[in-house]
This record gives sequence, structure tokens and C-alpha cells, in this order.
Amino acid sequence: MTWEVLHIIGIIAYAISGAFVALQARYSFIGIFVLGLVTSYGGSIIRNIVLDIPVSAIWDRQSLFVVLITLTVILFIKRNWIHHWNRWGYFFDSIGLASFALQGGLLAKSLDHDLGIIMIACMFTGVGGGMIRDLLAGRTPLALREEIHAVLTFLCAFCIWIGWSSPLELSIIVVLIVFIRMIAVNYKWIFPFPMKQSK
Repeated sequence: MTWEVLHIIGIIAYAISGAFVALQARYSFIGIFVLGLVTSYGGSIIRNIVLDIPVSAIWDRQSLFVVLITLTVILFIKRNWIHHWNRWGYFFDSIGLASFALQGGLLAKSLDHDLGIIMIACMFTGVGGGMIRDLLAGRTPLALREEIHAVLTFLCAFCIWIGWSSPLELSIIVVLIVFIRMIAVNYKWIFPFPMKQSK
């Protein structure tokens, strides 16, 4: 699994995720395209700003074309599929999280950054687009409601820091993260609050 493969998997998964949120919110086709594009590219834009890399470096015709085709196909899905968002939405969001977190971490590692910067790159790339998507949809970002997001991006960062970079190793990380995230969603894993809430 190469950088390009991670990128394509990530933008497709997050484009679908953004489009489903827009459909659920009953947005117009413009809203579907806006949320799809923002979810696909938002995290990469934030990452490049943090790493002091030109934002223009993330744009290429091939990936943009893939996103637009994906969103166009979603326009023609049956609207009753929206009711299955909680099942499929989390799945595509998890794939995007894993793919983009790895992509961000690999970029930071290639620039010879230490573990701390790799963790930040993984986190911003993995959850940035989804957070912007949720804010535009008037929702509390999933990354702020589910602590597992941060834990999984840190897991990505650690694996990259210790040298995992082969296609097999990256594939294992993606599968592992998607599996853990879906288990967490299914069993509603939530870390304890730091302070007790007053009654």
C-alpha cells in the first residue's frame, strides 16, 4: 500500500462520508459537493499548514476527478439508504481516518520530524476534514465526542515512527484501525471524564 493508494482510498472514503452527512442534513447537491470536498481535503490542508508545506501541493487533477466522480455517483443513490448512515457512515469515516492519518505520518517522517510532530501530522490529517465537515453540518465533531479518534491516530504515529512502511505493514494498520473503531462504535467505548458532572 503506497502513498498514492492511501491518498485515493482516503479521499474516496471521506468524500462518501461527507456526502452522506450532507444527505442526512437534506443539503442540496451543492452542499453535497462542498461537504465531500471539504472532508476529503480539509485534513491535508491543515497538515500542510502545520508542516509549513505549500497547500497547493495537495491538489492534483487525478484525485480531484476521483472525488467529483464519487460525489456524482452518490447523487443518484436511493435516499432511503441515508437511514443506514450510522452503519456505513462510521465505516467510511474509519477508512478515511486510517488512510489519512497514515499519509500524514508518512509525510512528517519523510521530512525527518520526531515522534511529536508525526503524532500531530497524523491527528490533523486523520480528523481535520471530518471536523470541518461536522462543523459545516451543524454537528459536534465526532473527533471531539469520541476519544478513540486521538488514540488511533497516535497508534498510527507510533507505528510509523518505529519504521512500519511496507505495503503489508500499512495494510495491517488500516485494517486494525478500522476494526478497533467499529468495535468502539458498536460497544460505545468512551473514556472516563476527567471530572464528575454535577447533578
